[in-house]
Order: sequence, then structure tokens, then C-alpha cells
Amino acid sequence: MASVQDHYEQHLAPVYSWLVGGFDEAIARGQGELAEVGLLGRDGAGYAVDLGAGFGMHAVPLARQGWKVLAIDTSAVLLEELRAQNDRGQVATVQDDLLRFPHYLSGRPDAILCMGDTLTHLPDVGAVRTLFSSVSEHLPPGGRFLLSFRDYSRALEGPDRFILVKGDDSRVFTCSLEYREDSVRVHDILHERSEGGWRMRVSAYEKLRLGPDWVQRELESRGLRVRAEAGLSGLVRIVAVPR
Repeated sequence: MASVQDHYEQHLAPVYSWLVGGFDEAIARGQGELAEVGLLGRDGAGYAVDLGAGFGMHAVPLARQGWKVLAIDTSAVLLEELRAQNDRGQVATVQDDLLRFPHYLSGRPDAILCMGDTLTHLPDVGAVRTLFSSVSEHLPPGGRFLLSFRDYSRALEGPDRFILVKGDDSRVFTCSLEYREDSVRVHDILHERSEGGWRMRVSAYEKLRLGPDWVQRELESRGLRVRAEAGLSGLVRIVAVPR
């Protein structure tokens, strides 16, 4: 079984833009989400940290609105896509573990983001608690922590464990879920058409099973006021601010 970093670098990252409908569509969705939670359209811009930034679904819209953004991800492939779109030079990119974000700060961030199920990629709940403590420590009064993740706390059964993510004439991407006590093993299966026919590649990695109630309690115990709501693509979205 691959590590999260290897799984993304070797299996997901090369087709990630295709999976989310293309770069422009993903940026438009990210922009809409940021506007919905009030980060765009506010008076002035600020300094944001995007943890697990990928190719910039949220970092690019923020930068285009004048924000300075620190984008951290473990994938060199996705960060290179982000650099290619950094047309205003407002995004500083770092390839590293997101738990190390305090080492790269150039001030106290007005917003910290951890979007798109990044949270469940952490190795254990201890790492999640470490991240939440770091966020609460570095988020100033008036700052916001924007988080989204998929709720794996209820196990899918039978055929529901098999999911068609996307397909077209040249690619078909499916996944299957294998539930464990504290994690879910995700098997990502990619079929790609070539001149010789269809070729299949498979890779698997672990995600944490985190429930929204547990996440909310952990954030509240660190002095954050929390609002939970429905996010994009069935994700749970949380907006947390210092009390």
C-alpha cells in the first residue's frame, strides 16, 4: 500500500485536474466557495495559508483578489501546476508536510484553509490534534479557519462501497472503500485508453474516519467558535473563528 504522498505523486496528481473537471472549472468552484463563506468581497485582502493547496483551487482565487497566500502541499506535480497559474506572483509555494506550516509563516494569517478532504490524509488523530492546536495558536482575533473533509464515520456497505468518480472516452476512474476501525482504505482504480486498448492502474492508501461532531469538539476545546455546514461535493465544511 502506498503512502499518501506516493499515492498522489504517482497515481492521482497526473490526472487530478481532469478528475475535478479541469483547472478553470475547479478555480471557479473554489472562488464560489470562498465568496460563500465571506473571504472574497470583504474590505481589503489579507494573508492566507492554504494547507494541502494542490493546484490552487482556493489559493488562486484568493491571489487574484489581492491576497498573499502561502500554499503548502506534498505533491511536486500539483504545486508545479499552481506555480504555472500564479500570474500575479501572490502565492508562495512550499513542498512539505502541512503540519510544518508554522515554520514558513511571514506573519499571523488572516485565514487558514485546509480544504478538499486534506484533513483525512493525516496519519492519525494525534496529527489532527497537533494541526488544530497550531491553527488556534497562530490564528489572530478576527481570523478564520476554513476546513472541509469527508465524513467516513458511517461505513458504506455492499455495492455502495464502489464509486464511479469520473469517466469519459479515454479514462474511467473508480474507487472502492474498505473500512477499518479508525480508517478507511481507499483503492483508486484508473483505466486509460491507449492505442493497444485499455490499461488499468491501481493504488491504495489510508484515510482517517473522522466524524463532524468529534472535529467540532476538538476545535471548540482549543478556543474556537465553530459553524458546521454542507460543503462542495458532499464534504462537511467548517468555519471556525477565535472566541
